Amino acid sequence: MKTLTLLREGNALASPAEQLKILSDENRIPAGTFESKLAESQLPPLLRSTLTTLQINLGKVCNQTCTHCHVDAGPDRKESMSAEVANQVIDFLSRSQVETLDITGGAPEMNPHFRRLVEAAVERGKRVIDRCNLTILLANGFTDLPEFLARNQVTITASLPCYLEENCDSQRGEGVYEKSIRAIRRLNELGYGHPNSGLELNLVFNPTGTGLPPDQAALERDYRTQLRDRHGLEFNHLFTITNMPISRFLADLLEQGKYELYMHKLLESFNPATVNEVMCRSLVSVDWEGYLYDCDFNQMLDLPLKSGNTRLHISELTEEILLNRPIETANHCLGCTAGAGSSCSGNLT
Repeated sequence: MKTLTLLREGNALASPAEQLKILSDENRIPAGTFESKLAESQLPPLLRSTLTTLQINLGKVCNQTCTHCHVDAGPDRKESMSAEVANQVIDFLSRSQVETLDITGGAPEMNPHFRRLVEAAVERGKRVIDRCNLTILLANGFTDLPEFLARNQVTITASLPCYLEENCDSQRGEGVYEKSIRAIRRLNELGYGHPNSGLELNLVFNPTGTGLPPDQAALERDYRTQLRDRHGLEFNHLFTITNMPISRFLADLLEQGKYELYMHKLLESFNPATVNEVMCRSLVSVDWEGYLYDCDFNQMLDLPLKSGNTRLHISELTEEILLNRPIETANHCLGCTAGAGSSCSGNLT
């Protein structure tokens, strides 16, 4: 239990700086680092390419508290994007060629500016992704969300870490599976998940424990069979995502004495073929205050994009600022490059 106290103070997780210190401790993982794996594979440091996706985190307010959540979101959090920052996001969408607005949280739908951001992006010809926990669609005050999302042809990417109730609830909380099934059924009724409807519903699998995701295509077939046979449900794609060794998952690894085991697994599973496909090359992450990061995980570790000593903000963002810029990396990046790779859109190879 001693290692856990290094990461927690009361119920609060360690600061991003403390988490980075743990991740960079060579005594814990002497077998190598993300940078050494790049060098062994004769790969150069990561550089950004053309920006295609603006991912905005609307805050840490959520109606759930999931054990694998790297955002440390929950009902007691207060961080939430303001109207001013939402307007700055819309201004950037107006002046940029970015193709996709990817909205996440917390439960992003709980932010009061969520719908305005969706409508503004659609009006500007952008594809919109809502990273939805499904249960929010049944919550008081949000039951009209499915119709709103369908009307704006928003792509829904939703967490369902298992097609079995017990496994799902163990990761996301008691009763979440049953609510998720009800929410998917409602989305199916509106056309989501059906071929040629124009309404895309994707599900997300996170492993439990210290395992890496299984083969994505094979697991998608299992999900499709199980959800059809058990519940008559449909979806478009399944994305498998590796659990990143930060935030709550890092705390759990330390508590169970499995941190070194997991990091060695990531190191041993490093796949050079994933490196050119990592999402940080073409995505930029915006936090609830408007500051910029190479990815959502860097955001949670407070590794911001800077100009000199000054953090870059959405209000000053241009595509040219990012092009060919070095990407901030650390050992958590091993999670995106292990096995078949991992990104917000599933595996990379």
